[in-house]
Amino acid sequence: MADLLRLLLRVAEKAANVARVCRQEAPLFQLLIQEKTGDDKNKKFFQDFKTLADVVIQEMIRHDVGAQFPEMAGFIHGEESNKFENGLGESVTVTVCGTKEETAALLATVLDGDHTAASLLAQAIHQDPATIDANTDGLTVPLSPSELGIWIDPIDATSQYIEGREEVLEEGHLSPSGLHCALVLIGVYLRSTGEPVMGVINQPFNNKDPSGGGWRGKHFWGVSCGSINVCSVSRPKDELGTGLSVVLSCSEKQVVKEALTSVCGPDKLMYASGAGYKILCVIQGLADVYVLSEGSTFKWDSCAPHALLQALGGGVVDLTKCLQSSSEAQDHQNDLTYHQPSVECKGAERWANHGGLVAYRDSSQLLNIISTLKDKL
Repeated sequence: MADLLRLLLRVAEKAANVARVCRQEAPLFQLLIQEKTGDDKNKKFFQDFKTLADVVIQEMIRHDVGAQFPEMAGFIHGEESNKFENGLGESVTVTVCGTKEETAALLATVLDGDHTAASLLAQAIHQDPATIDANTDGLTVPLSPSELGIWIDPIDATSQYIEGREEVLEEGHLSPSGLHCALVLIGVYLRSTGEPVMGVINQPFNNKDPSGGGWRGKHFWGVSCGSINVCSVSRPKDELGTGLSVVLSCSEKQVVKEALTSVCGPDKLMYASGAGYKILCVIQGLADVYVLSEGSTFKWDSCAPHALLQALGGGVVDLTKCLQSSSEAQDHQNDLTYHQPSVECKGAERWANHGGLVAYRDSSQLLNIISTLKDKL
C-alpha cells in the first residue's frame, strides 16, 4: 500500500504538470475543448466541457498504475471517455504509448497534425516528476492491490480550469472560484464494500512562483483502513464558540440556504466552485461542512477526498438517506460507497451521488446539519 500511495502521488504530480502545460500554451488550449453530449453530459451545466487534458491525464494514470499493479488494470475508472474527435471529424482513441515519440504521434492525430503541441503534451506525460516526500515508509495496511479499485477525476472543476481566473489564495480562507479550485483526484476503494481506503489530491495551481517560474502545486493524501488512519493534513483545532461554517454551491436550493443561515449565520455560509475543492475546504478546516442537496456529483468527485476525511475522523454521507433515517445516530450505513452503479441510469448518471451529500469532519456537526434540514427537503 505504501508503494501504491507513492505511485499515486507521482502520477498525480505528472497529471498536474500536464494541466499546467495545457494552460501555458494558449494555441494548444484552444484546441483542447470539446463539448460533452448525450449520456456523458453533466445535466447540471448548460455547457460541460471535456478537454484533451482530462483524457490524457486519465489514460496516463491508468497506464502507469496498470503497469506497476497489473491486477488493478481492469478496475481503474475515470470520468472521461477516451474517444476524442479531431477537426477532421475522425474519432481517435487516446492511449499512452510505450514511448514519448509514439504518444506524440497519436496525439498529433487528435490535434490536427499540430506536432509541436503534441510533443509538448507527450513530454509532460512521459516526464517523471521530482520525488514527492510523503513519509510513507512505515505505512503497513493489510490489503492487496487485487482487492482495490480506483476512481480518477483528471481535472475536477473543469469550468474553472478552462476559464482560468488567477485568484490570490489567502491563508486560512477558501477561494470561491478560479484556478485554485481545479484539482486532480485519485481515490482508492475496496471492491467488495465500496469503502474508500486511500485518496490523493493534487492542486496544480496552488501558488505562483514570484520569480516568474509559473504555477506550483500542492498535494494532500490520506489512508483509512480499520484502525489505520493516516493523513498528510493535521486535524484542524476546532475553535470553540466560533459557530458552524458551511460551504455550498452557488446554485444550492434557496430552502437549504435559508435553513443553514439560521444555524450558522450569513457570515459562516460560504460558496465555492468544484465538488472536490469544497470537500478539500472541509479537510483543511476552511469550512466545517459541505452540503449538497442535488445529485450533481459523481463517484470520481468524492472518492479521493472522502478517504482523507475518513482518516481525520469524518466522512461523506448520502444526504437523502440521512434525512430518511429514523435513527438519531449517524452510523456508517449512510456513507457513500464507490463499487456499484445505479442500474436504472445510463452513461455518467450511473455513477452519480443521486442523494446529494454532506462532507464533515465531526459527527456532531453532521447531526446538527441533518436535524436542521429534516422536513425541509
